[in-house]
Amino acid sequence: MELCGCFGIRFFIDSLEVLTIAKLDHQLNEEIRDKELRVIGADGAQLGIMSAAQANQLAEEQGLDLVKISPNATPPVCKIMDYSKFCFDQKKREKEARKNQRVVEIKEIRMSPSIDTNDLNTKIKAAQKFLNDGNRVKVSVRFRGREMAHTNIGEKLLLTFAEECAEVATMEKNPKLDGRFMAMFLSPKNSK
Repeated sequence: MELCGCFGIRFFIDSLEVLTIAKLDHQLNEEIRDKELRVIGADGAQLGIMSAAQANQLAEEQGLDLVKISPNATPPVCKIMDYSKFCFDQKKREKEARKNQRVVEIKEIRMSPSIDTNDLNTKIKAAQKFLNDGNRVKVSVRFRGREMAHTNIGEKLLLTFAEECAEVATMEKNPKLDGRFMAMFLSPKNSK
């Protein structure tokens, strides 16, 4: 089986793109070509201003890497450190931060102005459950046809809904008419 030459070139170009995407934005060891550098030791002590060659030699003697941490400073700041350990610790911190963050969802409850009492109580219980789970709730009333002439009924309904949920929620936004919908937002009192 014979391969086309353009396939090999395309593969080569694609692999270069992958390599450039995976590279971090820190310059290491011989990549640093500035004349003068402000060098910080592995223990955090200031070692002073020196040439890139001297700083590289100092890092090699300690068996560590020279990493440019602040390229925009004058002169650029470099630190002597174990770069692989630094990357590992940084990924570990990012993973821990992702694990601890919680995404707050917005749940929506829709009603009509002519909702019955039992249906309203069911919707209130559902909203309280959402709020206890730590989610925000958007409560909306949909007006159809001639109901648009009586938007005050929808507003009273939403305010009653907010009063019923007052022990677990605070009204974030007052009822507001937007087209054929009137909506308000409730947020949980105690954020988890």
